[in-house]
Amino acid sequence: MTDPYKVLGISEDASEEEIKKAYRDLARKYHPDNYASSPLADLAQEKMKEINEAYDTVMRDRQNRVDHADDYDFGFGGNGTYSGSDSSKFGYIRTLINNRNFYEAEIQLDACAKEEKNAEWYYLKGCVFMGRGWYFEASKHFRRACEMDPQNAEYRAAVDSMSRMASDYDRKATGTGGGFCSDPCDVCTGLVCADCCCEAMGGDLISCC
Repeated sequence: MTDPYKVLGISEDASEEEIKKAYRDLARKYHPDNYASSPLADLAQEKMKEINEAYDTVMRDRQNRVDHADDYDFGFGGNGTYSGSDSSKFGYIRTLINNRNFYEAEIQLDACAKEEKNAEWYYLKGCVFMGRGWYFEASKHFRRACEMDPQNAEYRAAVDSMSRMASDYDRKATGTGGGFCSDPCDVCTGLVCADCCCEAMGGDLISCC
């Protein structure tokens, strides 16, 4: 099947609202009723079928990410205890993330002033993205946190673990390893990323990895 994200004309990190809007716009454009007496009727019907399949695939993928994110252990312990001058605020946000209240955690993070967006802010924002199954955005924020505070073992371990796993998938993709998942944002990779970050924060999602 053609890449469903390309069919819908969206990026893989598009929001759910963006996905639905893209589907509605395409459905209005290619709905067979618009071509009832046109020689393009058959083509429109095939296009609409492709759009429907792409939408169903993308939405199933998003739901799988959410389901697997529910298994992610956001246990902050050991080096994961933040002790900066604004530790009370970020400590509260960590509690929200531990309780899987990603919506409120993101509200609290987004309410922070520009000067408050330090390494810890980027790390916690990455955790929120991880909880929502947005692994690409999570990785970017973990890296940003590490760049801002390279001495922080918690941030560095998360980045290093994800980099190692990315390298493993690159080797598999070139035929030097076993089977691999074709989409870097699919459920399989998501579980691996979740496990990497979980281990970096003192937990273990997949005991065999």
